[in-house]
Amino acid sequence: MSQQDVETVRSAYDAFNRKDIPAVLASYDPQIEWIEAGGGRSPAGTFRGPQSVANDVFATVPQNFDDFRAEPEQFIDAGEHVVVVGRFRGKASSGANLDAPFVHVNRMRNGKVVAFQNFVEATSWARAWGS
Repeated sequence: MSQQDVETVRSAYDAFNRKDIPAVLASYDPQIEWIEAGGGRSPAGTFRGPQSVANDVFATVPQNFDDFRAEPEQFIDAGEHVVVVGRFRGKASSGANLDAPFVHVNRMRNGKVVAFQNFVEATSWARAWGS
């Protein structure tokens, strides 16, 4: 893996936090496989392709949160993977605060994310999503 892969992933987080979803999707392979564990009303399961990620994962955020950020703290070059350690922070529409640590595993190929898995602290995540 190259430093370019780390920068691709870093740029996707920056774009997500400024709500530039087309820029985020541009970093994904057309066949991306995105895995969410779920909890509360959060998306759960495997989503395939950038449009599914946009429609079935990202679009649920503004429906449930007034403020939502994925704040990366560390990017780890792990061969064909970029591992991101950070925290989700925000305010749910219900008034619940979100502060949940996460680890994201991004598998890279040809400069694009081909697979993503969200590992997040379950109790805080589900509570913020209205469990």
